[in-house]
Order: sequence, then structure tokens, then C-alpha cells
Amino acid sequence: MTDAMPHLRADARENRDRVLQAARDLFGSRGLDVTMRDIARHAGVGPATLYRRFPSRQDLVDAAFDDELELCRSIVLDGAGEPDAWQGFRSVVARVVELNARNQGFVDALVAAGHVSDRLARHRAELLRALAALTVRAKESGALRPDFVVDDLLLVLLAARGLRGSDPGERVVAARRFAALALDAFRRSEDSERLPEPARAVGAALRVS
Repeated sequence: MTDAMPHLRADARENRDRVLQAARDLFGSRGLDVTMRDIARHAGVGPATLYRRFPSRQDLVDAAFDDELELCRSIVLDGAGEPDAWQGFRSVVARVVELNARNQGFVDALVAAGHVSDRLARHRAELLRALAALTVRAKESGALRPDFVVDDLLLVLLAARGLRGSDPGERVVAARRFAALALDAFRRSEDSERLPEPARAVGAALRVS
């Protein structure tokens, strides 16, 4: 009995790792629409094994995107810490759009309306505060158009969902061009027409917790 216990614990760890890798693969390539049964099948385990490791779908989402959550946090905080606010803003937009292209499920999880985990809610609140402060500085520098609102970045991320394809490399190339086009639109110009009022429903997705 004693000799068998380490083997059982190793099996449990291996199953958990397989489920996590399967979730990362499927969420990253197909977004959050994949089912728990799809993930279990991809991992080569039964649904009961999956639910023993991750009792709820949110538990699995949180664990699968743990690395991306920290990367996204560092992207935003690094940009917010730039002395040149416009360069910091450019860095955030370009890198977050590319992250969105590399992992199609992560931004879906980040901006999901309705109930999210406490950790994800705290993460979103921290990022929104940092982004809001960065955009104020970028406007004061004269580089960012004065009618930009943080929700406009969410619009860009939602639009970037259209950059879906079978080749991750092609998605990243397209995402970089898309981010450059968005940044050109965000730059202040005397020729720019004033934007229409933002849609309240768009930004609400980030604020519901």
C-alpha cells in the first residue's frame, strides 16, 4: 500500500498536466467555445478525471491562462511605467493584440461578461486603472487623440477576433499590421474627425464582476 501511493500521486499530477495542456491547446487555437468533453478527449482522460482535477470550468480557465494572465499584467504595467506615455501606449496595444492572436481564448476570458473568478476580477480592475492613467498621460503629451476612451482598446481586441486561421504565425503577422493600423487611428491629428459616442455595452463587459 505504501509503495503504491507515490505512483498514484504521480498519476494524478500527470493527468492534471495533460488536462491543462489540452485546455491550453484548444482554448488557444479555438477560443472558449470548446467543451469540457472536448478537452478531456484531447487529454486522453475521462470526464470524471477532468472534473476531479478541475471541479468547474472556471477553475480550468483560470489555471490554463495563469501564464497569460501574468504576461498581460506585465505588458500593461511595463507600458504604464514608460516615461514616454505615447510609446508606452503603443507598446501595450501592439503586445496585447499580438497576445490575443497567439492565444484566442485568453482575451475572451479576460473580457467575459458575468461572473468571473476573484483573481481575474482583481486583475481586470488593476489593468483598467493602469490603462486609464496611461491614456491620460498620453493625451496630455499631445500624442493620443483627446476623444479616445479605454473602451476603444476593447473594440480593437474584439475586432481582432476576426484574425482567426489555422496558422498561428500568419495570425501574428496579421495582428501586428492590425495593431499598427489601430495605433495610426489613435494618434492625434488635426485632420481627425471627432468620434461618435462610445457604446456603453462594450465597456460594460470589462466592468461586470
